[in-house]
Amino acid sequence: MKKILTILMLFIATAAFSQDPWWQKDSDTFEAQADKLTEQYSAELALRSKQEILFQKKIEEFLIRYDQIEQNYTGKEKLDMLYGMRKNETAEMRDILTDPQFQLYVELKQKLQPLATVDE
Repeated sequence: MKKILTILMLFIATAAFSQDPWWQKDSDTFEAQADKLTEQYSAELALRSKQEILFQKKIEEFLIRYDQIEQNYTGKEKLDMLYGMRKNETAEMRDILTDPQFQLYVELKQKLQPLATVDE
C-alpha cells in the first residue's frame, strides 16, 4: 500500500510541476493589453462576467504567443505563423462565446486586432 501511495504522490507531484511556465508568465504589459482589448470587445459583445474573465485570460495567453512569434520570425514565415495563431485563437474563443457573440467577435477582430503586414 505504501508503494502505491508513493507512486501516486510521485505522479501528482510530477503533474503539478510539469506545467509550462512560459505560457503562464504573467506580464503587466500583456495583462494591460488584454484588459484593454477585453473592454473593447465586451462593450460590443455584452460578455457575462464569467465570459469576460475567460476571454481576458485567453487574449493574454495569445498576446504572449504573438509576441514570441514577433521576436523570433520575420517575413512570410512570421506572417504565416501569425495567421495560424490567429486561427487558433478564434477557434478557442468559440468555446467561450455564444454563437451570436462569436459571429460578432469574428467581425470585430478584423478591426480591433488587424493582422500584421510583411515589409519586403
